[in-house]
Amino acid sequence: MRVRSAFTALALSAAVALASCQGSDVLNLAAEAPLPRDVVNIMSAKGMTKSSPIMMRIFKEEEVLEVWKQTDTGRYDLVKTYEICEFSGDKGPKFREGDRQSPEGFYFVNRNLLNPNSSYHLSFNLGFPNAFDRSHGRTGSFLMVHGDCSSRGCYAMTDKYITEIYAFAREALRGGRQNEFQVQAFPFRMTPENMAAHRDSPHFEYWKMLKSGYDHFELTRTPPKVDVCERKYIFNQIPEDGDFEAAAQCPQTTMPAPLAIAYNQLKQQHALQFERAVARLEGRPLDLSEGMTGLLDLPPTPVRQVEPLTPAEVLPTIGQPPEASVQPAPAVQPAGQSAPSSAQSTPLTAITPGTAGPIIATSSGSGITANSGPQAAPAAPGVAPDSGAGTGVPLPASRPLQ
Repeated sequence: MRVRSAFTALALSAAVALASCQGSDVLNLAAEAPLPRDVVNIMSAKGMTKSSPIMMRIFKEEEVLEVWKQTDTGRYDLVKTYEICEFSGDKGPKFREGDRQSPEGFYFVNRNLLNPNSSYHLSFNLGFPNAFDRSHGRTGSFLMVHGDCSSRGCYAMTDKYITEIYAFAREALRGGRQNEFQVQAFPFRMTPENMAAHRDSPHFEYWKMLKSGYDHFELTRTPPKVDVCERKYIFNQIPEDGDFEAAAQCPQTTMPAPLAIAYNQLKQQHALQFERAVARLEGRPLDLSEGMTGLLDLPPTPVRQVEPLTPAEVLPTIGQPPEASVQPAPAVQPAGQSAPSSAQSTPLTAITPGTAGPIIATSSGSGITANSGPQAAPAAPGVAPDSGAGTGVPLPASRPLQ
């Protein structure tokens, strides 16, 4: 009897040991879940593979997260839109740890920021605070996109949706064509009409800066190159000398001429649409300021291809070694509607949102300063110079109140 009991105990121990090994696999089943067949079919029809580079956009007001992937044309197309189950706070950026506010801005997620063992099913860290946030003294940690439907500074997507979103991220980062993917978090879709509706917000100036990156994506359908200097985001700018440092004066920069023309025209067009929207909201006639009346007679915009940013132009600011860089996609004739992009060297093609092809668009009052920058804004007290967009730190299974 004693021998039988000992044998039984030994067998149970072996079973527990085996179960614990299998338990690890079970815990990782969600992290290794394949993309659904219907999603794979959509990607195939759009000229994408599971390993094609991705980017994501988040819109608070619309409560959606979009997943975009690079097509075989080199530009990006929307694959799927997911409803956000819960996010913290209101429209506006996150300022400090504990303010229970979900961040807004441009963030980059690499493999180290994926968490297959999250207390919220699966998750990835947005990388807050990035270089822009740090230059303004903003604080917070472990700001994530995760499962479940509760948020303490994060974007909660439900377990079902995060499983798919996580699979998109996992497959793209494993594919070897990008080392990180861009997540653009906005308060709302940055149309002139929405900007007019929120013109009295204390965050309006910040949102104007985010809109610049939003517009670059809409024009090119590739994720914009993002840098920070003078404590401001700048997009698709190539430094002629020096490097970008978040709290320092911007170096002399240039932008590919066709893209600069397209962007300036788009700003002029949006300035007019903004003024019209404000006039409607205030119940008054349109009253254009001096210098804007010519916008009413803007000619049809010509169709042309915008030159791509090359790996040599992009690499110095994203800090990737040449062998790890993303290879530029071949420039092709565009087709389809406007959309987001990826942070690497793909063709920049100007597209007017809502049209079927690449086209020089039209634009607003401030213009582009491609060859000079204003004086450096004073750095936030105690904030050291910083460079690049930053990524943050890997996230733990559980996190503090945000």
